[in-house]
Amino acid sequence: MTTYSALTTLPGQDTAEALAEAMENMSPEPYGVGVFEIEDGSGLWEVGGYFLEQPDDAVLLLLSTAFGAKPFVVSELPDIDWVAKVRRDLAPVEAGRFWLYGSHDADKVPAGVVPLQIEATVAFGTGHHGTTLGCLRAVDRLEAGGLTCQNVADIGSGTGVLAMAAARLWPDAQVIASDIDQVAVDVAIANAEINDLTDRVPCVEAAGFDHPDLAARAPYDLIFANILKGPLIELAPDMAAHAAPGGHLILSGLLVVQAEDVLAAYVKAGFTLVDREDIGEWSTLVLRKG
Repeated sequence: MTTYSALTTLPGQDTAEALAEAMENMSPEPYGVGVFEIEDGSGLWEVGGYFLEQPDDAVLLLLSTAFGAKPFVVSELPDIDWVAKVRRDLAPVEAGRFWLYGSHDADKVPAGVVPLQIEATVAFGTGHHGTTLGCLRAVDRLEAGGLTCQNVADIGSGTGVLAMAAARLWPDAQVIASDIDQVAVDVAIANAEINDLTDRVPCVEAAGFDHPDLAARAPYDLIFANILKGPLIELAPDMAAHAAPGGHLILSGLLVVQAEDVLAAYVKAGFTLVDREDIGEWSTLVLRKG
Protein backbone atom coordinates (compact mmCIF):
# COMPACT_ATOMS: atom_id res chain seq x y z
CA MET A 1 0.00 0.00 0.00
CA THR A 2 1.37 3.41 -0.98
CA THR A 3 1.39 6.05 1.77
CA TYR A 4 2.43 9.69 1.76
CA SER A 5 4.21 12.05 4.13
CA ALA A 6 3.91 15.84 4.24
CA LEU A 7 6.63 17.59 6.26
CA THR A 8 7.37 21.19 7.14
CA THR A 9 9.29 23.24 9.72
CA LEU A 10 8.46 26.42 11.59
CA PRO A 11 9.55 28.30 14.72
CA GLY A 12 7.79 27.89 18.06
CA GLN A 13 6.22 24.93 19.83
CA ASP A 14 2.78 26.51 20.25
CA THR A 15 2.51 27.40 16.57
CA ALA A 16 3.75 23.95 15.54
CA GLU A 17 1.17 22.23 17.74
CA ALA A 18 -1.57 24.49 16.36
CA LEU A 19 -0.57 23.58 12.80
CA ALA A 20 -0.61 19.89 13.68
CA GLU A 21 -4.09 20.26 15.12
CA ALA A 22 -5.27 21.98 11.93
CA MET A 23 -3.80 19.18 9.83
CA GLU A 24 -5.95 16.64 11.67
CA ASN A 25 -9.02 18.28 10.09
CA MET A 26 -7.74 17.89 6.52
CA SER A 27 -9.49 15.85 3.84
CA PRO A 28 -8.17 13.30 3.11
CA GLU A 29 -7.59 12.89 6.82
CA PRO A 30 -4.07 11.93 7.92
CA TYR A 31 -3.73 8.69 9.84
CA GLY A 32 -1.03 10.28 11.97
CA VAL A 33 0.41 13.72 12.76
CA GLY A 34 3.65 14.36 14.64
CA VAL A 35 5.35 17.39 16.16
CA PHE A 36 9.08 17.26 16.96
CA GLU A 37 11.63 19.80 18.14
CA ILE A 38 14.69 19.94 15.90
CA GLU A 39 17.51 19.63 18.43
CA ASP A 40 20.09 21.77 16.68
CA GLY A 41 19.64 25.03 18.56
CA SER A 42 17.66 26.61 15.72
CA GLY A 43 14.38 26.83 17.64
CA LEU A 44 12.59 25.15 14.74
CA TRP A 45 9.95 22.44 15.02
CA GLU A 46 9.04 19.81 12.46
CA VAL A 47 5.40 18.99 11.75
CA GLY A 48 4.57 15.91 9.72
CA GLY A 49 1.38 14.31 8.50
CA TYR A 50 1.03 10.79 7.13
CA PHE A 51 -1.69 9.87 4.64
CA LEU A 52 -3.18 6.82 2.95
CA GLU A 53 -4.16 9.04 0.01
CA GLN A 54 -2.14 11.82 -1.63
CA PRO A 55 -2.78 15.01 0.35
CA ASP A 56 -4.21 18.11 -1.29
CA ASP A 57 -1.33 20.42 -2.28
CA ALA A 58 -3.56 23.49 -2.20
CA VAL A 59 -4.68 22.79 1.36
CA LEU A 60 -1.10 22.20 2.49
CA LEU A 61 -0.04 25.51 0.90
CA LEU A 62 -2.82 27.35 2.73
CA LEU A 63 -1.83 25.75 6.02
CA SER A 64 1.86 26.52 5.67
CA THR A 65 1.10 30.13 4.74
CA ALA A 66 -1.40 30.59 7.57
CA PHE A 67 1.03 29.33 10.22
CA GLY A 68 4.23 30.86 8.84
CA ALA A 69 5.77 27.50 7.98
CA LYS A 70 7.98 26.50 5.10
CA PRO A 71 6.13 24.91 2.16
CA PHE A 72 5.28 21.27 2.83
CA VAL A 73 7.46 18.63 1.20
CA VAL A 74 5.26 15.73 0.10
CA SER A 75 6.88 12.32 -0.41
CA GLU A 76 5.55 8.97 -1.51
CA LEU A 77 6.58 6.29 0.96
CA PRO A 78 7.33 2.77 -0.29
CA ASP A 79 5.51 -0.20 1.19
CA ILE A 80 8.35 -1.58 3.32
CA ASP A 81 8.37 -3.75 6.44
CA TRP A 82 10.72 -1.39 8.28
CA VAL A 83 11.33 -3.66 11.27
CA ALA A 84 12.33 -6.51 8.95
CA LYS A 85 14.59 -4.15 6.99
CA VAL A 86 16.26 -2.87 10.17
CA ARG A 87 16.86 -6.43 11.31
CA ARG A 88 18.58 -7.20 8.02
CA ASP A 89 20.63 -4.00 7.94
CA LEU A 90 21.78 -3.69 11.57
CA ALA A 91 25.10 -5.37 12.23
CA PRO A 92 26.18 -6.28 15.77
CA VAL A 93 27.64 -3.39 17.78
CA GLU A 94 30.76 -3.53 19.93
CA ALA A 95 30.80 -0.93 22.71
CA GLY A 96 33.63 -1.47 25.13
CA ARG A 97 33.08 -4.98 26.46
CA PHE A 98 29.44 -5.01 25.35
CA TRP A 99 28.34 -6.83 22.21
CA LEU A 100 24.82 -5.95 21.06
CA TYR A 101 23.12 -8.18 18.53
CA GLY A 102 19.76 -9.22 17.13
CA SER A 103 18.38 -12.75 17.07
CA HIS A 104 19.58 -13.12 13.46
CA ASP A 105 23.17 -12.85 14.75
CA ALA A 106 22.80 -15.08 17.81
CA ASP A 107 25.21 -17.62 16.35
CA LYS A 108 27.95 -14.99 15.94
CA VAL A 109 28.47 -13.92 19.58
CA PRO A 110 32.23 -14.04 20.23
CA ALA A 111 33.85 -15.26 23.41
CA GLY A 112 34.95 -12.82 26.09
CA VAL A 113 32.26 -10.17 25.56
CA VAL A 114 29.25 -9.01 27.58
CA PRO A 115 26.41 -9.98 25.22
CA LEU A 116 23.03 -8.24 25.07
CA GLN A 117 20.35 -9.27 22.59
CA ILE A 118 18.39 -6.19 21.49
CA GLU A 119 15.64 -6.67 18.94
CA ALA A 120 14.85 -3.99 16.35
CA THR A 121 11.56 -2.38 17.38
CA VAL A 122 9.88 1.00 17.65
CA ALA A 123 11.86 1.84 20.80
CA PHE A 124 15.18 3.71 20.71
CA GLY A 125 18.45 2.09 21.73
CA THR A 126 20.12 -0.59 19.61
CA GLY A 127 23.66 0.70 20.18
CA HIS A 128 24.13 1.94 16.61
CA HIS A 129 23.38 5.56 17.48
CA GLY A 130 26.18 7.70 18.89
CA THR A 131 24.22 8.46 22.06
CA THR A 132 23.57 4.86 23.10
CA LEU A 133 27.08 3.89 22.06
CA GLY A 134 28.51 6.73 24.13
CA CYS A 135 26.55 5.70 27.23
CA LEU A 136 27.66 2.07 26.91
CA ARG A 137 31.29 3.08 26.53
CA ALA A 138 30.99 5.41 29.51
CA VAL A 139 29.58 2.82 31.90
CA ASP A 140 32.16 0.30 30.70
CA ARG A 141 34.95 2.77 31.53
CA LEU A 142 33.48 3.54 34.95
CA GLU A 143 33.29 -0.11 35.95
CA ALA A 144 36.74 -0.86 34.53
CA GLY A 145 38.03 2.07 36.59
CA GLY A 146 36.78 0.49 39.81
CA LEU A 147 33.27 1.90 40.25
CA THR A 148 30.87 -0.43 42.03
CA CYS A 149 27.15 0.32 41.93
CA GLN A 150 24.41 -1.14 44.08
CA ASN A 151 21.48 0.97 42.88
CA VAL A 152 20.97 2.07 39.25
CA ALA A 153 18.18 3.88 37.38
CA ASP A 154 17.76 4.26 33.62
CA ILE A 155 15.49 7.25 32.89
CA GLY A 156 14.06 7.28 29.36
CA SER A 157 15.24 3.73 28.84
CA GLY A 158 13.91 2.98 25.33
CA THR A 159 14.85 -0.63 24.67
CA GLY A 160 16.24 -0.95 28.20
CA VAL A 161 19.76 -1.60 26.91
CA LEU A 162 21.55 0.68 29.41
CA ALA A 163 19.73 -0.76 32.41
CA MET A 164 20.54 -4.27 31.22
CA ALA A 165 24.18 -3.32 30.66
CA ALA A 166 24.42 -2.17 34.28
CA ALA A 167 22.77 -5.38 35.46
CA ARG A 168 25.38 -7.38 33.56
CA LEU A 169 28.31 -5.37 34.98
CA TRP A 170 27.09 -5.48 38.58
CA PRO A 171 25.22 -8.77 39.20
CA ASP A 172 24.30 -7.75 42.75
CA ALA A 173 22.99 -4.30 41.85
CA GLN A 174 19.38 -3.22 42.06
CA VAL A 175 18.39 -1.76 38.66
CA ILE A 176 15.19 -0.09 37.45
CA ALA A 177 14.27 1.26 34.00
CA SER A 178 11.59 3.79 33.09
CA ASP A 179 10.24 5.51 30.00
CA ILE A 180 7.51 8.05 29.33
CA ASP A 181 6.15 5.85 26.49
CA GLN A 182 4.31 2.64 27.42
CA VAL A 183 5.32 1.09 24.08
CA ALA A 184 8.98 1.57 25.01
CA VAL A 185 8.30 0.08 28.44
CA ASP A 186 6.79 -2.99 26.82
CA VAL A 187 9.83 -3.30 24.53
CA ALA A 188 12.22 -3.01 27.49
CA ILE A 189 10.27 -5.68 29.38
CA ALA A 190 10.51 -7.99 26.36
CA ASN A 191 14.24 -7.38 25.97
CA ALA A 192 14.82 -8.03 29.67
CA GLU A 193 13.03 -11.35 29.28
CA ILE A 194 15.08 -12.27 26.20
CA ASN A 195 18.26 -11.63 28.19
CA ASP A 196 17.06 -13.50 31.32
CA LEU A 197 16.99 -10.24 33.28
CA THR A 198 13.26 -9.98 34.03
CA ASP A 199 13.78 -10.21 37.79
CA ARG A 200 16.80 -7.91 37.71
CA VAL A 201 15.44 -5.06 35.56
CA PRO A 202 11.84 -3.99 36.26
CA CYS A 203 10.50 -1.40 33.82
CA VAL A 204 7.88 1.24 34.64
CA GLU A 205 6.09 4.03 32.77
CA ALA A 206 7.06 7.42 34.16
CA ALA A 207 7.96 10.97 33.20
CA GLY A 208 11.32 11.58 34.81
CA PHE A 209 11.25 10.21 38.36
CA ASP A 210 7.47 10.50 38.70
CA HIS A 211 6.75 6.93 39.81
CA PRO A 212 6.55 5.53 43.37
CA ASP A 213 8.96 2.70 42.56
CA LEU A 214 11.61 5.17 41.40
CA ALA A 215 11.16 7.31 44.51
CA ALA A 216 11.25 4.29 46.83
CA ARG A 217 14.58 3.05 45.46
CA ALA A 218 16.42 6.38 45.67
CA PRO A 219 19.14 7.51 46.19
CA TYR A 220 20.97 6.02 43.20
CA ASP A 221 24.68 5.32 42.73
CA LEU A 222 24.26 5.66 38.97
CA ILE A 223 21.59 7.24 36.79
CA PHE A 224 21.42 7.02 33.00
CA ALA A 225 19.41 9.56 31.01
CA ASN A 226 19.71 9.28 27.24
CA ILE A 227 16.95 11.68 26.22
CA LEU A 228 17.08 15.26 24.81
CA LYS A 229 18.62 18.58 25.79
CA GLY A 230 15.41 20.21 27.04
CA PRO A 231 14.26 17.36 29.31
CA LEU A 232 17.81 16.85 30.56
CA ILE A 233 18.06 20.46 31.71
CA GLU A 234 14.59 20.32 33.29
CA LEU A 235 15.54 17.14 35.16
CA ALA A 236 18.75 18.55 36.71
CA PRO A 237 17.18 19.37 40.12
CA ASP A 238 15.43 15.98 40.24
CA MET A 239 18.67 14.25 39.32
CA ALA A 240 20.36 15.96 42.26
CA ALA A 241 17.51 14.95 44.56
CA HIS A 242 17.64 11.28 43.52
CA ALA A 243 21.41 10.77 43.19
CA ALA A 244 23.41 9.56 46.19
CA PRO A 245 26.32 11.67 47.43
CA GLY A 246 29.21 10.76 45.16
CA GLY A 247 26.76 9.17 42.72
CA HIS A 248 27.32 9.30 38.97
CA LEU A 249 25.19 10.37 36.03
CA ILE A 250 25.63 9.31 32.41
CA LEU A 251 23.78 11.77 30.17
CA SER A 252 23.31 11.75 26.41
CA GLY A 253 20.79 12.43 23.68
CA LEU A 254 22.40 15.82 23.18
CA LEU A 255 24.32 17.32 20.31
CA VAL A 256 27.93 18.42 20.78
CA VAL A 257 26.81 22.05 20.45
CA GLN A 258 24.33 21.52 23.32
CA ALA A 259 26.71 19.87 25.77
CA GLU A 260 27.89 23.07 27.48
CA ASP A 261 24.32 24.21 28.20
CA VAL A 262 23.45 20.84 29.74
CA LEU A 263 26.69 20.77 31.72
CA ALA A 264 26.03 24.26 33.10
CA ALA A 265 22.61 23.18 34.40
CA TYR A 266 24.14 20.19 36.20
CA VAL A 267 27.06 22.13 37.66
CA LYS A 268 24.47 24.50 39.08
CA ALA A 269 22.66 21.49 40.57
CA GLY A 270 25.81 20.30 42.33
CA PHE A 271 27.53 17.96 39.86
CA THR A 272 31.06 18.00 38.47
CA LEU A 273 32.23 16.74 35.08
CA VAL A 274 34.13 13.44 35.22
CA ASP A 275 34.30 12.49 31.54
CA ARG A 276 32.99 13.49 28.14
CA GLU A 277 33.02 11.68 24.80
CA ASP A 278 31.86 13.10 21.49
CA ILE A 279 30.90 10.59 18.80
CA GLY A 280 30.15 12.35 15.55
CA GLU A 281 27.68 15.14 16.33
CA TRP A 282 26.56 13.55 19.63
CA SER A 283 27.98 14.03 23.11
CA THR A 284 27.92 11.90 26.28
CA LEU A 285 28.62 13.42 29.69
CA VAL A 286 29.67 11.59 32.87
CA LEU A 287 29.03 13.62 36.02
CA ARG A 288 29.56 13.08 39.74
CA LYS A 289 27.47 14.53 42.56
CA GLY A 290 29.46 16.63 45.00
